[in-house]
Amino acid sequence: MRNAVIGAVVGLVVGVVFGVSIIAPRLKAPLPATAAEVVAELSSDEARKEMTADPETVSALASEHAAEAAAPPAENLLAPAAPTPPVHWRMESAFSSGLPQLGAQAKRIETEIWRVSAGQMEIAFHEPGSLVREKDIFQAVKAGAIDAAFVAPESWPAEVPALQLFGAVPFGPRSEEYLAWLYFGGGEKMLREIAGGLGVQIVVCGLVSPEGAGWYRRPVTTVEDLKGLRVRMTGLGAQVMDRLGAETVDLTEGDIFHALETGTIDAAEYSMPAIDARLGLQRMARNYYFPGWHQPATLLALVINQARWEDLKPVQRSQLKAVCGDNVRHGLAEGEALQYRALLDLTKEGVTLRRWPQEILDQLSKAWSDIAAETSAEDKDFARVWKSLNLFRKDYAVWRELGQR
Repeated sequence: MRNAVIGAVVGLVVGVVFGVSIIAPRLKAPLPATAAEVVAELSSDEARKEMTADPETVSALASEHAAEAAAPPAENLLAPAAPTPPVHWRMESAFSSGLPQLGAQAKRIETEIWRVSAGQMEIAFHEPGSLVREKDIFQAVKAGAIDAAFVAPESWPAEVPALQLFGAVPFGPRSEEYLAWLYFGGGEKMLREIAGGLGVQIVVCGLVSPEGAGWYRRPVTTVEDLKGLRVRMTGLGAQVMDRLGAETVDLTEGDIFHALETGTIDAAEYSMPAIDARLGLQRMARNYYFPGWHQPATLLALVINQARWEDLKPVQRSQLKAVCGDNVRHGLAEGEALQYRALLDLTKEGVTLRRWPQEILDQLSKAWSDIAAETSAEDKDFARVWKSLNLFRKDYAVWRELGQR
């Protein structure tokens, strides 16, 4: 018992001496604030060697300390965010609200952005020509006369040919390949760059499945049959038809039926079967040609005034992009679902579904290759986009051949 008491006393004395002479000074020393001081405080030779042998680790530690020092107090992180002011835009559509797919997708923007933003964003739909003349729609957005416009390829300014490649490409990709290039092949980045130079923001905001190749009063069996024909057609496809001797004209959806009825034109191309049937084109021309070589897929876009876009908060931009992405999904699914019934109904009305003779398709394809090469030589943006799309398609072809029947 006596030995135990002595041992306890000795241990207590040693502990006090150890605490006063060794531990206390360390507690009073300032804490290391940088990675270099942390390294200096390491007592283990092995740890010291490991740290000094890895300068990246030292740099990472220093950055981490600096970030922590610069971080706002926790109470600031929990403070309520300032309310986001509501947005009220006027959007003119290039398509009437009663037109399936095209007009319907424009109306969906108005409805869905209201829902997604809980009423904090309003993009009011306006019928074609109700705010500005249809041919001036792009310039009106740029000038701020209207806030946004929902458009298709024919609305792009002719002086910027590269934009046509973001709408529809003759003998180009179908929907899945087109979207793959746009979002993961560099297409969207180039679109933003070109749009920025024009003073607008362009967001892909809809999609139309493969189109029909047009309605013809008489069957077309050779390239010679195309020469001299007056055909309603727009975009890059019109340039190809002109190269083969046709005479293309640009008419709005409301004028096509009358032009066929009066004989002003001999043929007309507009869109897919479900949309063409709504326009009543089958009553004026009975020969409906496929495939739609000029537009295997069509991207629709929301063109936004640059200042209006910059005024949006990040969350509002994300909401708008989400709505546009959903519009693309909706357009793709609905477009593929509608066409069988439309074709069935058209055949019941006496329409003859025809395929282009291979000879004509070959000549159309060659004409497009020539036009693309010539335009690339004249316009550097067109050349850059065209090269990007072709390189992506070359790689994608491996998957297309293996992954499809």
